[in-house]
Amino acid sequence: MKNNIILIGFMGVGKGTIARAYSHHSNRYNIDTDDLIESKENKTIKKIFTKEGEAFFRALEQDTANWIEESVDNTIISCGGGFYNVDNIDKLGIIVLLNASYEWIYNRLSTAPNAKNKLAKRPLFANPKEAQKLYKSRQEDYRKVADVIIDIENRSMEEIFKEIDSI
Repeated sequence: MKNNIILIGFMGVGKGTIARAYSHHSNRYNIDTDDLIESKENKTIKKIFTKEGEAFFRALEQDTANWIEESVDNTIISCGGGFYNVDNIDKLGIIVLLNASYEWIYNRLSTAPNAKNKLAKRPLFANPKEAQKLYKSRQEDYRKVADVIIDIENRSMEEIFKEIDSI
């Protein structure tokens, strides 16, 4: 098994923020699957969805997962909200679900200093009821694939790091 830590969870939960901070805390690089896809395609995720469609984007996620399986080790990897569906996720490393309530996530995004940008990057939050429906539909699936669940609501980075370190 790979020595990667794979962070999954709903969009906006803080996977990228935690991965970047954890890489400074540990002896690991961090990568973000959405950043890899945007770099490869030279387009934002939003543009990929708009121009190419969701099926095309999901195929890019699978290509990214295949590359991680072949080429990446000892890394903390933050994943897009739907990345948990790739067919080889269990071969990529220890899967850690960062868990928080929908209300906490929405509040985190809407009260951030750069809230407008954070919400614009996540067009689903333009319709909070639809976003909440997607959140509810994914919760059970996230739990099924996770090796470890870390509840992050109202917890410090140090507390979260301690849990990750104990894996």
